[in-house]
Amino acid sequence: MTDYARLLEELAEAAREAGEAILEIVRRGFETETKRDASPVTEADHAAELIILAALAKAAPGVPVIAEEEVAAGRIPQHGDTYFLVDPLDGTKEFVRGGDDYTVNIGLIEQDVPKLGVVFAPASNRLHLGCTGLGAWLDEGAGRASIETRPRGDQMTAVASKSHLNQATIAYLQEAVGMCDYVAVGSSLKFCILAEGKADIYPRASPTSEWDTAAGHAVLLAAGGLVDGPDGAPLSYGKRAFLNRAFVATSGWKPPALEHYLEPFAGGGDLPEGV
Repeated sequence: MTDYARLLEELAEAAREAGEAILEIVRRGFETETKRDASPVTEADHAAELIILAALAKAAPGVPVIAEEEVAAGRIPQHGDTYFLVDPLDGTKEFVRGGDDYTVNIGLIEQDVPKLGVVFAPASNRLHLGCTGLGAWLDEGAGRASIETRPRGDQMTAVASKSHLNQATIAYLQEAVGMCDYVAVGSSLKFCILAEGKADIYPRASPTSEWDTAAGHAVLLAAGGLVDGPDGAPLSYGKRAFLNRAFVATSGWKPPALEHYLEPFAGGGDLPEGV
């Protein structure tokens, strides 16, 4: 798979189509169900995922797709080191509450690393897309503008989750950057804020799924940033249960390791050894 520019275009189109389906469901109203892991799921999650699965089957036939709702239903395709990770509606909790910072995420993994990704925010019509080696862009409906991370300065800005800010994150930030400005936002938009050069660091001291992070991770890498796992090594993909233990994203500078701030973690589900 070498025509990354074409693939990026097709992923962007798929994300926009999925986003329009989500907005149509918002307009007519929806009910919320609860999955086995107690997380919410809606008709919009399922509708968006079906659109993306069909689009990827045409855009990249034969490349496995690991998608959140498919995994929840027990449908996990065999895959090697090249596959898509899809979160059809990232930030479902905020979506259910009526917030607008939810996204459609599609990322391509190659050799355990995000190669390219698109992050589309339907409510604001903002599309972030990027491919390592090609660049990163923001499209708000009037054409694409190139984006890149900013150099580390004296006054730092951190971005963190609306729903998952914990004491470990606060303690880590005190070591990593000291006093800093702070932005709270939901979904994978946190990666995109760094990619646009509007923040410097995003620590996540609690678990996420790989489909939550792959697309935003790809955009940030393409814009000049980095994402480390808890041990300080680059965050990789293809882990058991598709779980990230924790990570730190920055605008490109090397942050302190996060692992000694983390609480014990069993790995979730039937993974007592963790991830």
